[in-house]
Amino acid sequence: MESQNQKKRIFSGIQPSGELTLGSYMGAIRNWVTLQDEYECIYCIVDMHAITVRQVPAELRRRSLVQLAEYIACGLDPSKNVMFIQSHVPQHAELSWILGCYTQFGELSRMTQFKMKSQQHADNITAGLFTYPVLMAADILLYQADLVPVGEDQKQHVELCRDIAQRFNGLYSDTFTLPEPFIPKLGARIMSLGDPGSKMSKSDPDGCVYMMDKPEDIQRKFKRAVTDCEAAVKFDKVNKPGVSNLLTIYCAASGKTVQEAEEAFAGQGYGVFKPAVADAVVELMRPIREETERLIADKSYLESVYRDGARRAQGIAQKTLSKVQRKIGFLAR
Repeated sequence: MESQNQKKRIFSGIQPSGELTLGSYMGAIRNWVTLQDEYECIYCIVDMHAITVRQVPAELRRRSLVQLAEYIACGLDPSKNVMFIQSHVPQHAELSWILGCYTQFGELSRMTQFKMKSQQHADNITAGLFTYPVLMAADILLYQADLVPVGEDQKQHVELCRDIAQRFNGLYSDTFTLPEPFIPKLGARIMSLGDPGSKMSKSDPDGCVYMMDKPEDIQRKFKRAVTDCEAAVKFDKVNKPGVSNLLTIYCAASGKTVQEAEEAFAGQGYGVFKPAVADAVVELMRPIREETERLIADKSYLESVYRDGARRAQGIAQKTLSKVQRKIGFLAR
């Protein structure tokens, strides 16, 4: 049994399938930084998930390294968090195969994200795309995670993960911790600058701000952001989704409340408001971008971080995998 004083464990991962965005930072990574003293945190760069869509090999390697540098630049301390590359811990693939044998075809067929991605990539509907949620379950269950920070689009996958864990526990006695979705109190849901009805996505270069964007690129993107014809800076998600999104970004970047922001820009119009939002984002991202660039230049340090992270991750993961293998009848190695 766990000690009552033992910290709860959090697991999360982001694919290196594109550049990290302002939405990634404000909605997830900034929250991770606030969790690292209160929880035992394991953060994975999930490159195995990324290859469900065709990747350019050199780009995948580059983005994996840059993403690790960005994590550290955002304030994640490698000594406090386990940070590693998913493909460097083979237990993920081993447990994924086993759990796939305890997952029903119908369960995977009902996954909303599989249906959506099958339409987006109709020419490349692979078995990997279909079994993606099983690998995600393996990611979480390997580390006996108590909590999984997720957005609405991944909540269904965590529910399936719990179903698989309960099924296995029911057959072989308690083996896996049942994870709970974790929605941090802090954090903003950042929408696309071009389509405020959609979440900011790394696959939409015109609608998103990347963490490594130069100041002039950030200014240009906010200048072209969708608003409305009223020219009034007010928060109204229904009638003014574009302006509401910009207010959310401005407040998250500046630390001001919505009321303070509305009062500050009362009667000034979007010609003043949009550049001010851009300036706030530029100043928020500047130290992160500069520190990321410094870290990328020190490749040996980044290699030491992900190798040490993989070593620590394997130490935890192998305990779970060995227990699972013993329970299902595999001979000890």
